[in-house]
Amino acid sequence: MLNRAYLYLVLATLCWGGNAVAGKLAVGHISPMMLTFWRWFFAVVVIFAISMPQLVRDWPIARKHLPILAFFGVIGFTTFNATLYTALKYTTAINVTIEQAAIPMLIFLFNFTLFRMRVSWAQIGGFSLTLIGVALTASHGDLMSLLELELNFGDALMIIALVAYAVYTVSLRWKPPVHWRTLMALPALFALLTTIPLVGWEISSGNAIWPDTAGWVIAAYTAVFASLVAQTLYVFGVVGIGANRAGLFINLIPVFGTLLSVVILGEDMQLFHVVALVLALGGIAIAERGKPGSQ
Repeated sequence: MLNRAYLYLVLATLCWGGNAVAGKLAVGHISPMMLTFWRWFFAVVVIFAISMPQLVRDWPIARKHLPILAFFGVIGFTTFNATLYTALKYTTAINVTIEQAAIPMLIFLFNFTLFRMRVSWAQIGGFSLTLIGVALTASHGDLMSLLELELNFGDALMIIALVAYAVYTVSLRWKPPVHWRTLMALPALFALLTTIPLVGWEISSGNAIWPDTAGWVIAAYTAVFASLVAQTLYVFGVVGIGANRAGLFINLIPVFGTLLSVVILGEDMQLFHVVALVLALGGIAIAERGKPGSQ
């Protein structure tokens, strides 16, 4: 069970790392809110197409838990992604990468505050190592350059995004006893519904870019892999080893994103890429070996 949870989380973060590359490729081909809308539109079409019989069977239970399922979709899917995409209009990708590394720390904090869930010194040490790996990735091996970063409105928006995803992760402890397809389908539907006014605002403000051929391909990738596959695997991982431990894997996203940029975008492979990956994986391994006995 543990090995499966680890595999699920690594694959989920790999898909999200690919999403970072897709975000780079999307510039000029599809606007942020348009991408968010079509991402969840395609995701809803796919998941409902393969899930209708299961949804019918699960409906008596799901109907009683619609508020929490809506919460998953609105907070974990729409709020995080829409706020992240908007933040990138005002701040740098480096800032956003570094700031996302705060999600595991927020998960630790929320779990301790709400449920008095303990964190070991080994977990703190492991988190610190993964954070250094993220910093190396974001700074392209020059940690001193991070001292020159300036905070702005986009960074303030990122606080909302980070809190949203941490809250979503912690709240998965209350997921209803339904099949994984139902657990994805209904939150995805609520995510789509809450994205409609956002894309409407983007169109009315004159900032919308309708997708071209590349934009449609990017939207399809984010729908299938960054949305359905990654979110489902992440839920399995959280259920398997708990929110604190699963959240630490989020720091693999910028590392995988950078490595995929080397493969897909032809960016140069540097020594700091390898060091960052070793630090991130090593930090997770240390945190796992030193987890509190109650987790």
